[in-house]
Amino acid sequence: MSSQGRAVLKVITVEPGVAGSVQLEERPEPDVRADQLLVQAIALGICGTDREIISGSYGWAPESNERLVLGHESLGRVLQAPAGSGFAVGDHVVGIVRRPDPLPCRACGAGEWDMCLNGRYVERGIKSLDGYGAERFLLEPDYAVKVAPRLGTLGVLLEPASVLAKAWDHIYRIGERTRSWQPKSALITGAGPVGLLAALMAAQRGLDLHVLDRAEDGPKVDLTRALGGTYHTRELPKDLAVDIVIECTGAPQLVIDVMCGAGGRNGIVCLTGVSSGGRTLPFDSGNFNRSMVLQNDVVFGSVNANRRHYEIGASALAAADPAWLAGLLTRRIPLTDWREAFERRNGDIKVMVEFEPAGS
Repeated sequence: MSSQGRAVLKVITVEPGVAGSVQLEERPEPDVRADQLLVQAIALGICGTDREIISGSYGWAPESNERLVLGHESLGRVLQAPAGSGFAVGDHVVGIVRRPDPLPCRACGAGEWDMCLNGRYVERGIKSLDGYGAERFLLEPDYAVKVAPRLGTLGVLLEPASVLAKAWDHIYRIGERTRSWQPKSALITGAGPVGLLAALMAAQRGLDLHVLDRAEDGPKVDLTRALGGTYHTRELPKDLAVDIVIECTGAPQLVIDVMCGAGGRNGIVCLTGVSSGGRTLPFDSGNFNRSMVLQNDVVFGSVNANRRHYEIGASALAAADPAWLAGLLTRRIPLTDWREAFERRNGDIKVMVEFEPAGS
């Protein structure tokens, strides 16, 4: 306890723009307002965005502090809940990442902050708002989503699952431009955690599933086949014309390949991977245009998620085999070894910091 009688919390912070400034520090527990949830952290997922922030290449601190509390892939247990909030002590919850801009714009005003029109949104643990990388954190009920307690620490997968839930939601909205659209097949490029969550949702929709990745053996192959999917290595299969493609790598050449040759007629390609700039590749724009027009194809990008997508993602996780989901969380690191979680560079491994010992 501090000298003022307030509990002291361990918090993971960084000074955005300063490489190597990430540290575990102590802060007083914040005062809980009557309209907020007090949440005990269970686990925190770590992804490439977190590593970009600690490298100094991304992220913004809150106006009131030079340092940002890291963490946007949360999982916690409710300790206090306002009456009438819809939450109760003991509920497992995940915090939504993005908050609407202060104006708000037309999209944010409609609860679609993932489609913000002016870029003035804030994001917990990323942009101008402290994240969930603390032993306990505060959360507004409007930005909390329940997850099935039986999932245990697997509930930390909800934030990345929400991103894929949005992708699938928009794919089907686009497909329904025509009454005859009846998708039968899907290709997912990339079999990291994001790609495999996309594959899970394809299987749950009864689609003929294909997954492409560089790995030639190991858990990616096994997890794909456990979904009933066909696993392809390194190169796009010749003459594979699927109805839906979700690109999850951001690898520039692969992005070009799926846009130009993986989809069938009336095909839909969704890009979810983010490429780094500065690399120029040959691209036949004329052939791309010809194919897009003559086949009624669609290519679109998708990022982030709103509350509805979190709820769709929560349903997808609840319906999945927990043993299969456990294959995505291949590194569980206790808070005492927190630095290791941020130093790992293999994007194929889903890393999670456990704030509570397993089974507590």
